Amino acid sequence: MSQRLPISCLENVLSNAERRALVTGEEVVVPRVADIYAALPAITGKLELEYEGELKGPETIARDLIRQAIQMIFRQYFPTADFKQIVDWFEMGGQLKFGDTDSSATVLEAIEKLQGLDDKLDALDAGPNRPPAVRASAGEMILEGLYSIDKISRSEERGYTAPERKSAAQELYRDYTMERNRYKKPLN
Repeated sequence: MSQRLPISCLENVLSNAERRALVTGEEVVVPRVADIYAALPAITGKLELEYEGELKGPETIARDLIRQAIQMIFRQYFPTADFKQIVDWFEMGGQLKFGDTDSSATVLEAIEKLQGLDDKLDALDAGPNRPPAVRASAGEMILEGLYSIDKISRSEERGYTAPERKSAAQELYRDYTMERNRYKKPLN
């Protein structure tokens, strides 16, 4: 297996984190999930797709790969953690939006609105005594993890929000064949 894709992705993620640190004047360079999404061109440029993948498109495949990877890590660190308080905040209309160029202070300010999130940062070794860049990265990881397991929603336009609920009619005709293989890796 070629190592060009992970190396190219890693280089792009780190360079995006370094660029943000230079622009915002931060001393500590810490990659965040947003940096992985900023590296999408590095990922899509290295994918060779077969027919089914061509129908979905390389960006969709790359986003699915990122989501699955984050889900695996999230489940490893939080196998039984209760995120109800955070999910409820989003379901009551809360929204968070920040990008890959926002400073750690900006991200932390947005994340601090979520009660219960600070408690979860310790599991990622991002407690109160850690640098703001580490705490911001861990907070974003938790939000992305909740998105990866469908507890909250995320879009480029609106940021993190409550998941969109399907109507009763849509739920009635739900295709359960897709759910059987949900946690299996669909891609090699």
